[in-house]
Amino acid sequence: MGLLDGKAALVTGGSRGIGAAVVRRLAADGAAVTFTYAASAQAADEVVAQVRESGGRAYAVRADQADITALPAVFDAAAEPAGGLDILVCNAARSMVKPIAEVTEHDYDQLLGTNLKGPYFAIQRAGDVLRDGGRIITVSTLNTSFPAPGISLYAGSKGGLEQITKVAAREYGARGITANIVSPGATDTDMFRDANPPEVADLLIGLTALGRVGEPGDVADVVAFLAGPDSHWLTGQNLRATGGLLL
Repeated sequence: MGLLDGKAALVTGGSRGIGAAVVRRLAADGAAVTFTYAASAQAADEVVAQVRESGGRAYAVRADQADITALPAVFDAAAEPAGGLDILVCNAARSMVKPIAEVTEHDYDQLLGTNLKGPYFAIQRAGDVLRDGGRIITVSTLNTSFPAPGISLYAGSKGGLEQITKVAAREYGARGITANIVSPGATDTDMFRDANPPEVADLLIGLTALGRVGEPGDVADVVAFLAGPDSHWLTGQNLRATGGLLL
């Protein structure tokens, strides 16, 4: 039996990178996993096929995290396979590297719509529909503690998400619902490669205690711990899954 047998999970942004690894891991642990994707149906179908080939259950729903009008349908779809919802993983995000002096109002609205507004209202809905003992897990970033030039919107939006998650831990704790944060460090994803030249990855490897860039599965393992029963006494915490880049 898997640790998550009988559980249903919703993962936003589950068609690639860390999100896809989370979908595969939670499904391997026994959960029925519904995930959203914004663009590539092909990538989403590949994740579904991978999970089902391994005997798991995964379902893809096209939805942009910034569009909060889609939330009722997405949550209904996620609850259907198991008659309720137990786990929310807010993973979908946009990245942007641009100096503060060049950021436009459109940039601000676009990035915070995905990285902060969308997760905020997903957490709000989760508070209404999660079964007692449920899990809320948000994916942040090392950059809230290790800021760098050009990432004001990205780091700012993730910092806000961290605080919202901690407040959710206070507000929903009486029902046994935990709310925690996972903050990856340098992780080999499309987002990381698009935002950083190769020499930055080499530099970060040298600064990381475990001597390599992380893989999406490394982060998914931490998310799976927080989704499982052994994390029941852990809430309002930020687990920095960085391989020792930040000690």
